[in-house]
Amino acid sequence: MTTPQEDLLPPTRRALLHRIAVAQSEGRAPSLVAAVVRGGKTVWNGSRTSVDGHGPDENVQYRIGSITKTFTAVLVLRLRDEGVLDLGDPLEKHLPGTGAGEVTIADLLAHTGGLAAESPAPWWERTPGSLRPELADVLGEQPYRHPVGRRHHYSNPGYTLLGALVEELRAAPWEEVLRREVLEPLGLHRTSGRPQAPHAGGWAVHPWADVMMPEPVQDLGRMASAGQLWSTTGDLARFAAFLTKGDDRVLSAESVREMRAPAAPPEAADLTAGSGYGLGMQVVHHDGRMLVGHSGSLPGFLAGLLIGVEDDVAAVVLSNCTSGPPVLSVAADLVRIVAEAEPRIPEPWRPATEVDQWALGLVGQWYWGTQGFGLRWAADGEVALEPLSGIGRRSRFRANGDGSWTGLDGYYAGELLRAVRRPDGSVSHLDLGSFVFTRQPYDEEAPVPGGVDPDGWRGIQ
Repeated sequence: MTTPQEDLLPPTRRALLHRIAVAQSEGRAPSLVAAVVRGGKTVWNGSRTSVDGHGPDENVQYRIGSITKTFTAVLVLRLRDEGVLDLGDPLEKHLPGTGAGEVTIADLLAHTGGLAAESPAPWWERTPGSLRPELADVLGEQPYRHPVGRRHHYSNPGYTLLGALVEELRAAPWEEVLRREVLEPLGLHRTSGRPQAPHAGGWAVHPWADVMMPEPVQDLGRMASAGQLWSTTGDLARFAAFLTKGDDRVLSAESVREMRAPAAPPEAADLTAGSGYGLGMQVVHHDGRMLVGHSGSLPGFLAGLLIGVEDDVAAVVLSNCTSGPPVLSVAADLVRIVAEAEPRIPEPWRPATEVDQWALGLVGQWYWGTQGFGLRWAADGEVALEPLSGIGRRSRFRANGDGSWTGLDGYYAGELLRAVRRPDGSVSHLDLGSFVFTRQPYDEEAPVPGGVDPDGWRGIQ
């Protein structure tokens, strides 16, 4: 009897259940619910609860806090892709009069705008949003804490500005735009700005006694785009699949890849912890694996969503307590358990359907000075330049359709790779951002900055 490929093996399922059981028990959480996604499909759901005879399933709503920011970032990237704005635009161009207009949209997305982490007192998470009806109430008289663009400083008011930007450019409330442009196309019918039954209640667990009390639920008002949403593991699992592969109805694969790339200068502590931030997404290094996603918390709730893109595994963990289980670490462990127990099976290798004779004539060994590199052409049309020794700069390149390629990653991201031909049509060398790559080390027939010694190569004199 064979196991369907989308199913997890029983030992893997037990390991996942064990991990969330330990998290709920040691974290003293009233309940904890989780899901795992592989290959774009939910392959496991689990929950633990303190209530006998009741276990929340993938349709029970929990408040997800700052995972809301990733949804807001998707809306902003949609505006960029439509040509409505550029990420380098200052906020003032599209939303004048905020008092923080010099901040660029990219700064707001990456938390590099220098804005305060929180709104002025009283504590916004525990007071009604009606106390902050205007953006000026959210930003306060002194919105900046650091120079614009100099450092990563997480800012809830910054994402409030992004929500206001969406409302300004769409001429509709943020939540209405979110539902129309993201939630409905992706089938996230159990994600909403206000709780919808069935939903969990939020609790505060006493730090020194096994007792708890309910946490009040506050509507965040103007700050909704920074943390208002409620959702389920079922919906967030579908959202994680979208953040992995993209969906042209909402945002292309290239744009979600851009969201996942680090975009903020890390602090020293961030480098030590192995964490960073992209455009509305956290970047986390955990047990040698790079993960992307977001955490969230509001009084009574903790949330975590992480994606192991290379493993094509994602995990969602939600809990209904103010503090307790380390949900982001638990999500990372769920990804690791599946990735290590059942490694991703790669797609079969297939040859190209069409032969690019131009690229085929360039593949093979090249030299930058004396360092050897290999240029490989793949069936998807990309080429990759890699050091033969395994040490050195490497990048992938996308074809431009004119015989040149543009770097996609690494040192040469955005740089142009092109073949320079001699008058007879033969290839003289590769030009990569002005660097010369030749078929032989310091080829005498190719232009080499600094020239080649006329006496050539030699041994010890």
